[in-house]
Amino acid sequence: MLKGIFDFSNLKGDLTGGLVAGVVALPLALAFGVQSGLGAIAGLYGAIGVGIMAALFGGTLTQASGPTGPMTVVSAALVASAIEIAGSLESAMGIIILTFFLGGILQILFGLINIASYIKYFPYPVVSGFMSGVGLIIVILQLFPFAGLDSAKSTISVIQDLPRLFADFNWHALALGGLTVIIYYLFPKITKAVPSPLVALIVASLAAYFLKWDIPVIGEIPSGLPSLQLDGILSVDSSAYYLIAEYALVLAVLGSIDSLLTSVIADNMTKTKHNSNRELIGQGIGNALAAMFGGIPGAGATKGTVVNINSGGRTRLSGMFHGLFLLAVLLGLGSLAAHIPLAVLAGILIPIGFKIVDTKGLKHLTNVPRADAIVLVVVLLFTTFGSLIQAVGIGLILASLLFMKKASDIGEEGIQVGSLAGFDGEKPWKDEEDFFEKYKDKVIIKHLYGPLFFGFTSHFKDQLQEISSDIEALIIRFDQVPYIDQSGLYAMEDALLDLQNKKVTVLLTGLQTQPYDLMTSIDIIPDVIPEEHIFDDIEASFGWLRTQLRDVH
Repeated sequence: MLKGIFDFSNLKGDLTGGLVAGVVALPLALAFGVQSGLGAIAGLYGAIGVGIMAALFGGTLTQASGPTGPMTVVSAALVASAIEIAGSLESAMGIIILTFFLGGILQILFGLINIASYIKYFPYPVVSGFMSGVGLIIVILQLFPFAGLDSAKSTISVIQDLPRLFADFNWHALALGGLTVIIYYLFPKITKAVPSPLVALIVASLAAYFLKWDIPVIGEIPSGLPSLQLDGILSVDSSAYYLIAEYALVLAVLGSIDSLLTSVIADNMTKTKHNSNRELIGQGIGNALAAMFGGIPGAGATKGTVVNINSGGRTRLSGMFHGLFLLAVLLGLGSLAAHIPLAVLAGILIPIGFKIVDTKGLKHLTNVPRADAIVLVVVLLFTTFGSLIQAVGIGLILASLLFMKKASDIGEEGIQVGSLAGFDGEKPWKDEEDFFEKYKDKVIIKHLYGPLFFGFTSHFKDQLQEISSDIEALIIRFDQVPYIDQSGLYAMEDALLDLQNKKVTVLLTGLQTQPYDLMTSIDIIPDVIPEEHIFDDIEASFGWLRTQLRDVH
């Protein structure tokens, strides 16, 4: 497993990438730690533990891991529930640590039993609704700290307590929070060489320090290496076992989805291929280790990973340098972090919360199939104002029921289709044979069978990404595709954009009414596939291609 870890061929790039990713991660780790309810130091412990161990044992060479918005929101919900059971944070630590640790162990188990191959079956509306809900939770829960007030425990309590927000707000805290948000958004327009969250953190904190404003701050942060926090896990009352199992499973599943999505982004940027199961094992080891020292769980962080790659990181060393930098901060700068105002951290988290909201999915609510829109909205509302765990469960049940309903409707309409959409590119159909023999080195024809549902989207994208760079054109036959859902629609859009970047001309033939209307409604047609590349039948596409290939050659 450790083979190839210490690859020093790109040492300078890995060092630079890791340090820059660490600088980006520092303010986020502190902010997520505070939001979790365990304090800034818990965020730092989590960023160090997960950052180093996931890089060491994980399956993505350039992954920068640490606390993320979704994982922090679930952690905060756990902390609140554990305190409700135990009576105080100190008494609840055994429940919290055991849950975080078990979540990491479950991730390791997921990697060992190849659970990664099943995560792709999560429908887009469920993931979109959950992520958007998480983003809104972050924004709503930071409104009170942004105004210099004690943080509310839930989104419902924030809404119920809104009059206090307007009556008792602290002008100085609002000014600092506003300054933080302004710097966060405007500084990248000046330069992207230095991460705007770090600039906002430093400038606003220094302003508060020198102006001597009386506003809430992080407070004392322990310095030096952390100690093991395992004392309380052996005395956890059996009444908390269900809560522990419930939240550990959610953290494991969510951390796995979060990390694997980031791994795919890293693959696209570096043109590599991550090992999904190994990635889950690495993330699980990191989360289990971080839990033992009181750190909050984390996952692959998209922003840190992108910054790492763009700054030169190419091997595991970059992710390890990212974690080691944060360890150096812990050992040397903890006393300075104590003076950071909570309003400044809120000013960093609020923009991050808005970024997590899936604006693409929300923007297309009126365009996508009604069933998908309903699932997305229900999951979003349950996530934001109800139970995070119930939100995912309800979303999956609704998506599955609607999937079965649509499959039944298609059967009743007498449409002859395969079990799911699939490729059959090995043998040409009879009406393709002459063209195939002449242009098989330049053109690929792909056949799709059946409805393009969420269960097939990962395979669909993988198939299109494997197309050789020597191919000049791709014809996708939709003759037997009566229906596309939201997951299939976005998978199609991503795959077509990838092919567009490879300079492959894509033609679509035999588009039926529902797929055509859906692609048109979100502008895949004509923005990605122009109308002149849409043909009623395969022979018409052959005629157009013969002309184009003759002009080129």
